Amino acid sequence: MKKLILVVALTLSSLTFAQNKKFQELTPDQVAELQTKRMTLDLDLNANQQKDVKALLLEEAKKREAIKTEMKARKEEDKKFTSNEKYKKQMEVLDNQIELKAKMKKVLNPEQMKKWEEKQDRRKAMIDKSKRKAKGNQE
Repeated sequence: MKKLILVVALTLSSLTFAQNKKFQELTPDQVAELQTKRMTLDLDLNANQQKDVKALLLEEAKKREAIKTEMKARKEEDKKFTSNEKYKKQMEVLDNQIELKAKMKKVLNPEQMKKWEEKQDRRKAMIDKSKRKAKGNQE
């Protein structure tokens, strides 16, 4: 019985330590490489398309990293966004999405573009669903 309790205690403590490990974040280069590989599998990209898509995704990953750094700094300073700042940020995000879509249209063929847009729509729906769920849990 004592051995069983000891084993359970050790298992629980190791799980706790495993959860406390800081998640290793990927660099923008790694993110772009992984996304390019996934898109190659999903959309059957050729070598030229892979090169072009990777460049686009690397640019986007760097933008996201900069935004993430800015948000982290604001959070540490405990600064809240004003409504005007929120508006500008949302406009910036939407402009980036429009720009990325236009660039992707130049690289992908119509069939690939359709698949990519469908995947983006599913991804957006999942994010919206998780946001609604999180918001419901807060109330």
